[in-house]
Amino acid sequence: MQTDQKKALYEEAQKELISITEGETNIPALMATVSCVLSQKFDYYFWTGFYNVDPEKENELVVGPYQGTLGCLRIPFGRGVCGAAASTRETQVVADVHAFPGHIACDSRTNSEIVVPVINADGQLIAVLDVDSVEHNSFDETDRIALETLMQRIFAQ
Repeated sequence: MQTDQKKALYEEAQKELISITEGETNIPALMATVSCVLSQKFDYYFWTGFYNVDPEKENELVVGPYQGTLGCLRIPFGRGVCGAAASTRETQVVADVHAFPGHIACDSRTNSEIVVPVINADGQLIAVLDVDSVEHNSFDETDRIALETLMQRIFAQ
């Protein structure tokens, strides 16, 4: 997909999500809505959803609202792309997940991935947004910037 098309779709998604979620404070509802809208908007998104920080198990993510095939139930911080994003609090853009050290194959059809940390208004990591694609090299700086901006607008209010 061309960069201009991608930027236009992200702008549409952001406007739609801000409109839909304005005033909503329920985190699972926000996550379900974000997952749904992004999944429907982008045809190269194969799996779209959240892994939440488990308040009962230190340094572990547990699957949250998502759209797509069965996700991994739990992912330790530091393991795989999601765990790397959680432990570093930095977005991970991976062109080929099979070359990523410690990659966890929740679905073997995934070939590229972007994972964005979700930080609340108090500066706490509450989740990661995970987006997978069956194509290699699906995600770039346009995706990173748009998804980071969206996570901040929706969850750090």
